Amino acid sequence: MVANVWKVVVADGETVSDGDTLVILESMKMEIPVIAEDDGVVAIKVAEGDVVQEGDLIAVIE
Repeated sequence: MVANVWKVVVADGETVSDGDTLVILESMKMEIPVIAEDDGVVAIKVAEGDVVQEGDLIAVIE
């Protein structure tokens, strides 16, 4: 599936918790949240307006 990065919710370097929304994608007029699966400091790898596909790196949590 191809999607547009509609909104980046967290800032690069921000501390996040499991379940926090990191990015909201938009595809076929549907909003798809990208949720943190762990606690840690996030490094966002996309910007608003970017086009991503399945398998693309969106964020890293360390």
